[in-house]
Amino acid sequence: VSVQPLPAGVRDGINYESGDTSVVLVLYAPRKNRVSLLGDFNNWTENVTDQLLRTPDGERYWIRRSGLVPGVEYAFQYLVDGVLRIGDPYCEKVLDPGNDPGISPATYPSLKSYPTGKTSGIVSVLQTKKPAYTWTSGSYQRPDKRSLVIYELLLRDFAQEQNWKTLKDTIGYFKRLGVNAIQLMPFNEFEGNNSWGYNPSFYFAPDKYYGTETRLKEFIDACHREGIAVIMDIALNHSFGQSPLVQLYFDAANNRPSADNPWFNPVARHAFNVGYDMNHESAATRSFFKRVVEHWLKEFKLDGFRFDLSKGFTQVQTCDAGGNNCNVNAWGNYDPSRVAIWKRYYDSLQRIDPGSYVILEHFADNSEEKELSDYGMMF
Repeated sequence: VSVQPLPAGVRDGINYESGDTSVVLVLYAPRKNRVSLLGDFNNWTENVTDQLLRTPDGERYWIRRSGLVPGVEYAFQYLVDGVLRIGDPYCEKVLDPGNDPGISPATYPSLKSYPTGKTSGIVSVLQTKKPAYTWTSGSYQRPDKRSLVIYELLLRDFAQEQNWKTLKDTIGYFKRLGVNAIQLMPFNEFEGNNSWGYNPSFYFAPDKYYGTETRLKEFIDACHREGIAVIMDIALNHSFGQSPLVQLYFDAANNRPSADNPWFNPVARHAFNVGYDMNHESAATRSFFKRVVEHWLKEFKLDGFRFDLSKGFTQVQTCDAGGNNCNVNAWGNYDPSRVAIWKRYYDSLQRIDPGSYVILEHFADNSEEKELSDYGMMF
């Protein structure tokens, strides 16, 4: 493995370069021995040319892939240590061999085919010179958070067609109700097609079961033209087994994240956890959180987030070493470390998009909620 520093200005994930024919891919993978790039451009075959470089600190692997055709979608994966195939955690589109066949062509026209017979598992998609969306709601002013009338919905159950276009065509209904904010249950890529969305896998990609990225932006744009805010419900307390961040450091013998996983605890620290519990004291998790919210606030112009299981953003142990026998009352007590985590995250959101909403599903001690509410958060 050759060692070279990262090119200037790149960060974890997919970095498109000027000229629209090259990309720099960066994978944060401390303590891994080697990483190779597999994809449509090399017939999914490991080779020396597509082996990633390692940074001098040993924490990241990266590669510049050139010769790409502008506007063409390329599927790819990382092959880690010659055995593990994962998608890019920061990718904005994935292909899923098990669930893509269940997506209607009317909802997602011309969906790229999965590279059947060439690889396995979920693959990421990159595309240079992706068509840009032109926003039309430039004069939109976000409703005052003290006057929100929120309609929460699960797109799967709300509309028979289960897609963004149908929801966009229903905005008049919300206006007649007097609604000025729509809170969507999680719609970033989740496991399966029919789900409430609280089993997230890829945090930067809209789930294709509901339609294309463009259709989602058209819905948000249309809401904003009518003065309606759009709030994203998101689960950043936990992830499930399809997440590349879970798979990168996994203890298969015990069916849980390994002790050296940069993002996840091996066992949950608190009650009512589902999936694998995130460690929000970890610098890697904090960095990932900030990238996730930045993506949705900037790229999709969302107005804010409802954070699922926000009381779980703590490393205070209120379960036993196996993640069982949890003390629910102790979990709800005032937790200064959790307060610090949420103030830090709130500050990050306000730096990215001043006035963006932060709504917590908290149910902690009243003194804790009062302090966070005084700081600007909602419950």
